[in-house]
Amino acid sequence: MEALAARLSHLDTQVEGAIRVVMFYDTLMRRRVDLPALARASAGLAECVAGIRLHGTGPAIRVSPDGRQASAPPPPPSSTAPIILDEEEIGTVWLERPGPPGPLDEALLDRLAIAVAAVAERYGPARTTMADPALVELVISSDSDEAARARALRLLGFAADLPVHVVAVRSQLPLDQVGGLLCPARPVKAAPLADVGVILATTVDPARFPAGVRAGIGTAESPDRSWRQARTALRFTTPRQPVVHYDCLGALGLLAQAPQDAARDNADVAAIAGLAGNPEDLETLDAYCATGSLRRSADLLHLHHSSVARRLEQIGKTLGIDLTEPAGLIRARLALTAWRLLNEP
Repeated sequence: MEALAARLSHLDTQVEGAIRVVMFYDTLMRRRVDLPALARASAGLAECVAGIRLHGTGPAIRVSPDGRQASAPPPPPSSTAPIILDEEEIGTVWLERPGPPGPLDEALLDRLAIAVAAVAERYGPARTTMADPALVELVISSDSDEAARARALRLLGFAADLPVHVVAVRSQLPLDQVGGLLCPARPVKAAPLADVGVILATTVDPARFPAGVRAGIGTAESPDRSWRQARTALRFTTPRQPVVHYDCLGALGLLAQAPQDAARDNADVAAIAGLAGNPEDLETLDAYCATGSLRRSADLLHLHHSSVARRLEQIGKTLGIDLTEPAGLIRARLALTAWRLLNEP
């Protein structure tokens, strides 16, 4: 390449400059530099501010010729180029040169865009939790083909050989904060989608969810199926059990498929609906269904077990269910769960 550049330099100094630009970026790519290093090198070469932005991965990278982050408000770019990966535009690179573009700016941006695409494909995007909702939706949609899903996962920073768990979240906390707590040392991306938040993560520890968050966790199979499972699991969450893993639902998950009219017309479910007007009774029944034990229910409710026993006796009469029998406890738990599914947000 250097010999060719030397021969061509005798023909056209601009051709020589373009070849040297190509060689410059080839060297950077061999050294496997990251995006900030590419921006610094480009700003130094162009002698003006250089910028890189990947769609959906947080703020842009803007670097001055001295290698420092550009702090002044960005002016309109003097020239831009799209970053293309697998025939899809994934971002933009640009120069902020005072005055008209330089004679080699087009060649510089062309090579910078190629280098950024290579870095994005190799390492994934910048380390930020929030992601482009369109990319996340492409990952979890049942309408996506596998090639498009794999490309979206790569653009989000997930390696092809790692499983991806999908989590459906309802939270008053910012979604990026929840995602950052959930998986601090491994790839994690989050985005709002319709009425819930979506978190994609390679590992999920239910104990890391902060208080006040409701979350349903899907399995690590295909992301589209994991998303459906996560949405189902989210429906089963309660204040007492705010995080539910789909695998732990077992046969209870079938209740989510029951027609609403059939569930609403069921006598046990209708009886629970009548009980719902008394929050104290509903909380007592919930504690008993969750523990299956009179004494453990009393501990949860901070009451004497004899007080809980009297409440449960009265609740059983109201429901027409003998709560002291295993079959009665199962009926009450199923009816309470079905009633909650009917009245979820």
